[in-house]
Amino acid sequence: MLAGLLAGTFRAQAADAPADATPLVAARKLFEAEKYPEARAAFKKIAAAEPANAEIIFYLGWTALRQNENEEAIKLLEQATTLDATKSHYFHVLGDAYNMAIQRASIFSKGGWAKKCLAAYDRGVAIDPNNLEVRRARCEFFCFAPAIAGGGMAKAYAEAAEIRKRDPLQGLSVFSDLYVHEKKYDEAFAMVDDWIRQHPESKPAIYHLGRLAAITGRQLDRGETALRDYLKYTPVGKEPSLSSAHWRLGMLFEKKGDKPAARAEYEAALKLDPGFTAAQESLKELK
Repeated sequence: MLAGLLAGTFRAQAADAPADATPLVAARKLFEAEKYPEARAAFKKIAAAEPANAEIIFYLGWTALRQNENEEAIKLLEQATTLDATKSHYFHVLGDAYNMAIQRASIFSKGGWAKKCLAAYDRGVAIDPNNLEVRRARCEFFCFAPAIAGGGMAKAYAEAAEIRKRDPLQGLSVFSDLYVHEKKYDEAFAMVDDWIRQHPESKPAIYHLGRLAAITGRQLDRGETALRDYLKYTPVGKEPSLSSAHWRLGMLFEKKGDKPAARAEYEAALKLDPGFTAAQESLKELK
């Protein structure tokens, strides 16, 4: 799934709330630490006093989504977007909840959920055209949805081009993922290699080379060298984390058939980020 290739959406760094934090700040910290039952209880306590607070209702909906309670998530997220229709990320998460409903719906109701999903993503983009997370979600929708539901690869590539205009490196990642989806592996590697030639100092580009190798199972030795190189670097801002590099290296070792090395890399990823769900799942599935 493209969602796996675009892993990282809405990942937050866990941190302890300061002793004098407001209830809202403390609740957010619990959410960011992926302590969802505790976060939900904290948000509910605030909501009892502020039932029309859109942000609190949004977080309650997002927490329900993270706890796989999709019907409750949709109800709360729809309420949040009604209370405040100006927040792009509210519509992004609502679209994600509709997207989950598509996966679970009968063949007769998938179309209705797909229409709602795309409308939510469209609204998120309209509110903030520079919200690249919702653009990436819409790109995924276009990639996988049938034409009758509003999907299509031409639309996916057009969305990727909009992302690239705003953030060339993210555009590189999204375009290469679309190529992988269509099994255009040579084009994907050529795009990344061209970027590296033009930006030899770009460590995130090195990461993307390793990531591409881990995803496709091609050029594994080059990918291993690239990821080991990236692990010597200290990422800044929104650059790929070292935990992500360890996770991708673990994927790469699985492709090589070296399960002990893969396990060590997944464990290294979780040591850096204990809440890294993708690494947890990879470690669990390693046979």
